[in-house]
Amino acid sequence: NCGYGAFIEAVGLAGLDYAIIDTEHGPLSIDTAEDLCRAAQGVGLAPIIRMRANEPSLIQRALDIGSAGVQVPQIETREDAEAVVRAAKYAPLGRRGLSYYTRAGDYAIHGTDGVTDALNREQLVIIHVEGVRGLENLDGILSVGGVDVVFLGPYDLSQSFGIPGQVNDPRVIAGMERATRQIRAAGKWAGTFAADPATARRWMDLGVQYISLGVDVGIFASACRELVSRLREGPP
Repeated sequence: NCGYGAFIEAVGLAGLDYAIIDTEHGPLSIDTAEDLCRAAQGVGLAPIIRMRANEPSLIQRALDIGSAGVQVPQIETREDAEAVVRAAKYAPLGRRGLSYYTRAGDYAIHGTDGVTDALNREQLVIIHVEGVRGLENLDGILSVGGVDVVFLGPYDLSQSFGIPGQVNDPRVIAGMERATRQIRAAGKWAGTFAADPATARRWMDLGVQYISLGVDVGIFASACRELVSRLREGPP
């Protein structure tokens, strides 16, 4: 019964604040992503596009379809972060290509005055710091204006530490905790992924404000497993 659009509508109706539309690990095309933005915004859900790469043309398209922002992976240096901002912001803050005839610009139906300033202000720039090199260069990354959220990727961090998937290893946790303090001290929002509410609450208590809670296929698979398990238990 459920296609992509129905699922994202259900997410919004359930009360979540935003959804990450993943074009890095997921198979979604830009056309599908645009339709998902429409579905999300129809139920008050902010759609964030997770990019495949730090590429200006990809970032521009993801913002032009009217998303609430972009989330760009594998940021390791100040220069990487500066490149994201250049691609995501119109002049004078960046070099994003300008067309008013996009979904983000309401197809110029309401005029063009103030559109670029509004989009510069309203569309979020979220960067992933998810490797040891990024942690080492975090102060420089945090010095870049125009970045709203620094997202700490626990799984890629564990891989960078040489312990793939061990996201609860003390080295990963300690690195993320230090980074969260740095991010907050720099006046930016800290973000991360949590597979379950208990993990999410722990990071929230430590100062993380932007929590990606679960993955659609994981949520669905978990619900299916629970249904099967309860059915096999027999009548109560």
